[in-house]
Amino acid sequence: MPANPLYQQWLRVAENHARDPAVREASGGREWSFADLRELALNAPPSPPILHSHARGPDLIVDVLRAWRDGTVLLADDGAGVPLPPLAWLRPGICHLKITSGSTGVRRHVQFRPEQLAADAAQVVATMGLRQEWPNLGVISMAHSYGFSNLVLPLLLHGVPLWLLDNPLPETLRRTMNTEQPLTLPAVPAMWQAWDRVGLDFKPVRLAISAGAPLPVALEAVVFARTGLKIHNFYGSSECGGIAYDRSACPRDQDTLAGEPMADVEVAIDPATACLRITSAAVAEGYVEGNPAQGAANRPGGGSWLTQDLARVDEQGKVHLLGRAGDFVSVAGHKLSPVLIEERLQRIPGVRCCVVFGVPSRNEIRVEDLVACVNLVPGTDLDTLKSAFQALPSIYCPRHWWRCGELQPDARGKIARNRWRERWLRETSGDR
Repeated sequence: MPANPLYQQWLRVAENHARDPAVREASGGREWSFADLRELALNAPPSPPILHSHARGPDLIVDVLRAWRDGTVLLADDGAGVPLPPLAWLRPGICHLKITSGSTGVRRHVQFRPEQLAADAAQVVATMGLRQEWPNLGVISMAHSYGFSNLVLPLLLHGVPLWLLDNPLPETLRRTMNTEQPLTLPAVPAMWQAWDRVGLDFKPVRLAISAGAPLPVALEAVVFARTGLKIHNFYGSSECGGIAYDRSACPRDQDTLAGEPMADVEVAIDPATACLRITSAAVAEGYVEGNPAQGAANRPGGGSWLTQDLARVDEQGKVHLLGRAGDFVSVAGHKLSPVLIEERLQRIPGVRCCVVFGVPSRNEIRVEDLVACVNLVPGTDLDTLKSAFQALPSIYCPRHWWRCGELQPDARGKIARNRWRERWLRETSGDR
């Protein structure tokens, strides 16, 4: 097979920056130049038609280059255990498969052409202002869409160096902060919260980014007040790459605000569904399906994708997220978005994370009751949480409170609402 055109772009980057540091392991101090990566890729074994890579760190980067060199398809496995699809199901010209987060209940393969990956990288670099002088600090998974777009592609296609950490624990990051080297730090809200909780100093960080889940404005404001560091909220999807980015220099004042559309990305509200439609050169070729005719109506393709995110675009063109289609809970004749309840809970000191969902009510007139599952800092009383809802109409107050120390966002910063709802129903089935 002929080489992926991305490989030619990579070779130009490697030639222009041959002796410059490309990848560094922050803990052990090992370092690879762009010339080193080029040699590793040239000498790597041939790739199968679909390279199902379980590699991490520099080995994953070499696997990306192997697949590009040989013109084959790469699937970077994030440990989810999603099997390889049949090769016959892939469209011609596909070079990369991503796996969706499964926040809607089903994890799916998404297929990309080289030009779509290149467009995603260009949009990220241009919108966020990534610089070769500010290495990316790698604390998120490079196998996930967010990490692949913000760490791997800027490295290989734009020469933005990468510092890799063994883990995102506060003590690990603290040791890395003892440097004069300016850094870019992309992370997820749960990481930012953990780092802020121990008072971490972000002195060398010049650019801070948060994605994977909505960044609470309260957390953004606390970090800014304590350190002066502005965390930029980033909204994207596996199906289309980056969508919106908060470019402002000061903290947001609205939780719903995702940011302005990325460079070369157009957004619009679909009249029939009130969901956000994305038009961009980075939109995927489509899902991997045995019978596309039976697939979802909102499949990505043709440069456009209809998300399942309910949204509005304000007068300044900024995107506001209002919840997920199908996530609304019916309480006593009112349609409520769990996101609004979660945002209020996240502002309360002592709430580490939370998820809100609806369950069938014993009172048929109410239809559903709200359940708030919360992971709290020791010593935080549930009465503190309940008091935050006293001034609101009763329909906004969760009927059931579930204190659960196991509740944690996943590696992408997401909490699967349906999974926790099913667990609650299963564990309370006897009571109900």
